[in-house]
Amino acid sequence: MELPAANDNVKLSAYRPNLPLSVLNGKAPSEGFDESDYYQCYGDGSSITSHASGALTGYETLDAPPHYDFYANTQVWGRQRRFRPSLFQLHGNPEDDSKPPMYEETTAAQVEGDTSEEDEEEQKEPPPEPTRFGWVQGVMIRCMLNIWGVILYLRLSWITAQAGIGLTWLIILISSTITGITGLSTSAIATNGKVKGGGTYFLISRSLGPELGGSIGLIFAFANAVAVAMHTVGFAETVTDLMREHGAVMVDRTNDIRIIGILTITCLLAISMAGMEWESKAQILFFFVIMVSFASYIVGTIMPASVEKQAKGFFSYQAAIFAANFVPDWRGPEGSFFGMFSIFFPSATGILAGANISGDLKNPTIAIPRGTLMAIFWTTFSYLIISATVASCVIRDASGSINDTLSSESCDGLSCQYGWDFSECINNKTCTYGISNYYQTLSMVSAFAPLITAGIFGATLSSALACLVSAPKVFQCLCKDHLYPLIGFFGKGYGKNHEPLRAYLLTYIIASCFIIIAELNAIAPIISNFYLCSYALINFSCFHASITNSPGWRPSFRFYSKWLSLMCSVVCVVIMFLLTWWAALIAIGVVIFFLGYTLYKKPDVNWGSSVQASSYNMALNHCVGLNLVEDHVKNYRPQCLVLTGPPSSRPALVDLVNCFTKNLSLMMCGNVVTAGSSPSILETASSNSHVSWLNQRKIRSFYRGVVASDLRCGVNMLLQGAGLGRIKPNVMLMGFKKDWRSDSCLAANNYTEILHDAFNLQYGVCVLRMREGLEVSNPSQSHVNQGFDGGPDSINTISPTSLIQTSARSSVTVELEPQPTTAFQKKQGKKTIDVYWLSDDGGLTLLLPYLLTRRKRWARCKVRVFVGGETDKKEEQKEEVLSLIKRFRLGFQDVEVLTDIYQNPQPVNVHHFESLIRRFKQDPNPKQDSDSHPAGQQEAPWMITHQDLERNMAKSLRQIRLNEVLQDYSRDAALIVITMPVGKRGVCPSSLYLAWLDVLSRDLRPPVLMVRGNQESVLTFYCQ
Repeated sequence: MELPAANDNVKLSAYRPNLPLSVLNGKAPSEGFDESDYYQCYGDGSSITSHASGALTGYETLDAPPHYDFYANTQVWGRQRRFRPSLFQLHGNPEDDSKPPMYEETTAAQVEGDTSEEDEEEQKEPPPEPTRFGWVQGVMIRCMLNIWGVILYLRLSWITAQAGIGLTWLIILISSTITGITGLSTSAIATNGKVKGGGTYFLISRSLGPELGGSIGLIFAFANAVAVAMHTVGFAETVTDLMREHGAVMVDRTNDIRIIGILTITCLLAISMAGMEWESKAQILFFFVIMVSFASYIVGTIMPASVEKQAKGFFSYQAAIFAANFVPDWRGPEGSFFGMFSIFFPSATGILAGANISGDLKNPTIAIPRGTLMAIFWTTFSYLIISATVASCVIRDASGSINDTLSSESCDGLSCQYGWDFSECINNKTCTYGISNYYQTLSMVSAFAPLITAGIFGATLSSALACLVSAPKVFQCLCKDHLYPLIGFFGKGYGKNHEPLRAYLLTYIIASCFIIIAELNAIAPIISNFYLCSYALINFSCFHASITNSPGWRPSFRFYSKWLSLMCSVVCVVIMFLLTWWAALIAIGVVIFFLGYTLYKKPDVNWGSSVQASSYNMALNHCVGLNLVEDHVKNYRPQCLVLTGPPSSRPALVDLVNCFTKNLSLMMCGNVVTAGSSPSILETASSNSHVSWLNQRKIRSFYRGVVASDLRCGVNMLLQGAGLGRIKPNVMLMGFKKDWRSDSCLAANNYTEILHDAFNLQYGVCVLRMREGLEVSNPSQSHVNQGFDGGPDSINTISPTSLIQTSARSSVTVELEPQPTTAFQKKQGKKTIDVYWLSDDGGLTLLLPYLLTRRKRWARCKVRVFVGGETDKKEEQKEEVLSLIKRFRLGFQDVEVLTDIYQNPQPVNVHHFESLIRRFKQDPNPKQDSDSHPAGQQEAPWMITHQDLERNMAKSLRQIRLNEVLQDYSRDAALIVITMPVGKRGVCPSSLYLAWLDVLSRDLRPPVLMVRGNQESVLTFYCQ
């Protein structure tokens, strides 16, 4: 073909995709979305041809350029969403009338449902835009308010007095390093894709999966709810103390705290339920109050000290005071580095307050990293400045009495340099002021003490409000995921922001209950440990996602280290035990409990977690590692390829194989669909409904479906292509073709050839026959391949009806087949498993019954081994077989030597055998020379000549006689396992071989499993 020359004035713009203008622009037509328009632009060839003004040229294409809509899960209001054409629409035959699913990312039901609503909504106003916050108002201020708390105002000066400025800075920097690394990990996770509402729970669950994410979501929401009570009680205690100082008492101190706490949390609830906009304004007000209190404190440190303040230990900035307070001075039972660290560290938490409202942020992937890290930086800076300034102005001990001025030369202490003598109270340990004794030091230093009180109010109320908002937001996301029962009621959202009003009320009730208790000293350590547990899992999530090297881990925030995240995760767990060991055990126990529940229930969610990526890596590495070691007979496992067709069509075959492969070896159900290669047929072969049916039945099995021109070709594909490395099948199991006489001769021959193909590929072969048959009659089972087991239809009969239904959520929901009960699911009781080890096949005939007896339902069955022998050597042969079985350590004690299997069968059974093969006998033709016989047999290999009967007469009579023996000895057995005869290819016609299998296993009540190994040992009595 010649390309057009440059001077031919060819314009490539004439060959661009021939698409409707509305689709190219991404705008919906006024009349709504027309499905025919789709097929005109992305559909089959006939629609395109009818749409185009002229014939299609070689340059026209359905390929669409890259677009955001192709990867998004949501639709932008006001324009029609674009969709990528499917692969079938690009390469399928234009003459093919079969119409595939409309899109790869959506479903026909979804589009049809949209078209009915778009006409009504087209003229409506766009939906109101919910309130969204930037990184300053939404994350930084919120995190700073949640980090600052009463410890800053009431305990930081005391910690500085105990640890000194140097170690206090070390405590602050260690705490900030932990929270900083956690902030980096949070930033990495938050920038690895679009973040929705749910905060901490969303980040952990989408990274580590629902098992750990669900448990953390519950305990984190509960911890936030209880933290509301803790912060509210802190506010109520301060108010109560102020009231008592002025003589105002309502009932008593405890009940006053309860009353003020309930009133306070009710007001906070009203602010929260009014909407995030009002809640954010309240937080800004609290932030302003705290800033004013800080300014008042800084001004107070600069102002000259009054006599009253000097009596309380304040002397403004003094180098001597800074030097004296730089070193530690441990006092009391908590006087140690870790004691001070455990008290201070909870004040550094709260860094997730911004991430917890991720659904209310304008751009979470930018706001969360920037706001969180800036909040950590500024709060750390404020802690360092306040600890250094207060320890540079105030001595450790002071009496507070203005009469303790320096009056004698025998003065001991730093205060003597400034004209004060506090020696008496220092020696008697009765000093009530100074940073070692007075918790309200910041108020004393401040230029205006009530502003510090206002700052305490702002810190407690802002933290309570942040927790009151965080808990419902996290819990709402958890409820919507339906991981746990009975909580979905609280996931409903109201208004343009989808506010979780029901979750707000639940949080209010929980917090109110703990406020009424008014004793939070015991619950506070649990809250801190729950927060630390969340931090540990966030860091571990970042490490785990990084270490798996999943291509999907591509965070836009690059300033993190997986090893720092791992170290921080370990440190968080250590700190949990340093803070309160029993609270750490409770937190870990709760996580493990919900983890176990989620693992047991296996919720139907798939978020592409790093656990899935790790499982893939481990499986891949182990599979590759198996290639480094040669197979050994001691590690032989029967890895079974089970030709079930659709597994739900032959449940008995599935259940039997599962009995000796579950938790032991590979089981793979194979299905061959003999029809065309249209998309619907391919979907039928690879449908998820088969795997779902196996999972529902608790069968640990893989499934592989192939589409082939005939059954034998498809089975060959499975025999040669199934498995991975050394994890590949070595035993093929299938059902007996009971309709081999009534079915076509070619079908029966193909069945026999499948057995020969398996032997050629060194497979062991097992054929199961049950008196009632293997196939389950099920009208909805539309693609049962009758070649695996006899049935009324031929091999190639197939209906392409699909069991797959699409839902409006663009996900595949599977219509599960019923779960019939089979004989192999029941407890067998004290029956027998009769093993007829008539020919040595390598030991597979013995190994399979042994594996069955290891299952609980078969454990009480007694295994009887039957072997052929001679009458005069019966006892000698029995001892020989018993000795061999004992060396194999199989535990079989009952061995019987059959001396009558070599007798001639009864004439009536011989006549029955002859009736089986009568249809396939070739008429004798005296004129046919011997040279033409092979050619005739190649054309019809199922035909039986007189020579074939003569050559195989002994084997034929042996199978007839064996059936008589089975009838005599094993009529009441639970299962009969017998060595399967082998017919030589080219010597034994396929119909004669099927007659052997038929007559061998006919008219037996127990199931019959005919087994033939690949003639290589699968048992050994050596230890190396």
